[in-house]
Amino acid sequence: MALVEITPQEYDVEIDIVYATDRNFTGAPIYTRPACYLHADAAKCLKKASAMARRQGLKLRILDAFRPQEAQRALWNHSPNPDFVANPDFGSPHGRGVAIDLTLIDQNGKELDMGAGFDEMHDRSYHGSDLISKTAEANRFILLGIMVSAGFEFYDHEWWHYQLPNAASKYPVMSDSALGNPMMAR
Repeated sequence: MALVEITPQEYDVEIDIVYATDRNFTGAPIYTRPACYLHADAAKCLKKASAMARRQGLKLRILDAFRPQEAQRALWNHSPNPDFVANPDFGSPHGRGVAIDLTLIDQNGKELDMGAGFDEMHDRSYHGSDLISKTAEANRFILLGIMVSAGFEFYDHEWWHYQLPNAASKYPVMSDSALGNPMMAR
């Protein structure tokens, strides 16, 4: 297994794993602890992205990263909307450890306006949405430029979601048992 733990110190990021709280679209914690892991390939790209954000006077705030298959099933069971939640029967980039949900924060720790909240299942969340302000659009372009330049690709329906290319053909889906210290309740 090639998952590595992402820490604020090593990656110069802020971590706020939303699925370990009730501040997510299910209204209940999915994880029992706020763990942040990525495949080593994605972690390498994250380091590049973090450095680029820092040069802009910004910082990345990670909202989710590796998501065990069991967690993907729980999200799908709550909201089986394939535009926003990957069907666990087919695997997801998060379940492979190569996807990350994130936003940008300023030097005061305030999130930049992105025009829609994280996990907001609405047309406003789409890249290229004309339902958001020019400021939000500019902020999304900054995030997009950073992440794509670092080696990630974007997902059309979610401004916050970035993943490594060709995830399904290169990386296996992993369950919670892949971690030495599980994220899910037993």
